[in-house]
Amino acid sequence: MNLRDLKYLLALKEHKNFSKAAKASFVSQPAMSMQIKKLEEELGVQLIERDKKQILLTEVGSRIALKAKSLINEADFIKEIAKTYQNPFAGEIKIGAIPTLAPYLFPKILPNLSKQFKELKVFLIEDKTNILLDKIVNGQVDCGFLALPIDNIDLNKELIFEDKFYLAVHKSNKLFKKKITTQFDLLDQDLLLLEEGHCLRNQALAVCSLKGINENQDFRATSLETLRQMIENGNGITIMPEIAINRKSKNTRYIPYGKPQHFRKIVFVYRKTSAREKLFTEIKKISKNTNYYS
Repeated sequence: MNLRDLKYLLALKEHKNFSKAAKASFVSQPAMSMQIKKLEEELGVQLIERDKKQILLTEVGSRIALKAKSLINEADFIKEIAKTYQNPFAGEIKIGAIPTLAPYLFPKILPNLSKQFKELKVFLIEDKTNILLDKIVNGQVDCGFLALPIDNIDLNKELIFEDKFYLAVHKSNKLFKKKITTQFDLLDQDLLLLEEGHCLRNQALAVCSLKGINENQDFRATSLETLRQMIENGNGITIMPEIAINRKSKNTRYIPYGKPQHFRKIVFVYRKTSAREKLFTEIKKISKNTNYYS
């Protein structure tokens, strides 16, 4: 039994006629008939019902054909995997990013990737840091964009850019006209942050570590967009990475935070054992040459 014989069986199921099935399979009718007969003998069951009008699969033939379809699909997938590694710039790739990066980074780099690698099909994955790292380590995701720190010796990490922190302040806030802000400016302010699980939350807490700075315990945002809208409508202040800044806003001002200004390091991450080093090198180049702040 081989995949060719199973493909013949599927062709008979589809066309219900030896002549049409043989033509679709680019083989002679006698040759196909002989192979199906051999397959029946090997399996010890009758696979098809033969009459002058049409060919029908028996019950066992239908069940075997269903499994055959699955096997052939898997075989095609194996060929696709091999093709991917023959040409590292073709096939499929799953690229991940954390939620505080994905909405701003993906739209910038995807057009450049599509333009340079026309045979590459890109799938974009958005997840929180720990989940995304697990997916990369386990091979569910090929590579990703995350923020340091990342404690995993099995992953390559290359710096792509430094994303500066700004204090987002509504025009009604007393800090609105300041040129630079520090943690001392946050005293007695209503500080809004992301919910647990976001690495940016931990980074914001780290750069706001001063006694007297109080996080609003009644509100935890699920996204930067939620935080931005809260500030836009005069509710509290927040730490915002530069990549997420809305420079067209008339109600919110983004003031450099920290002296020197605080920032997070955005890195490109992938498994050290990955066979797609050539592709990753090109993705890193594109990522480093992309303007994320225009």
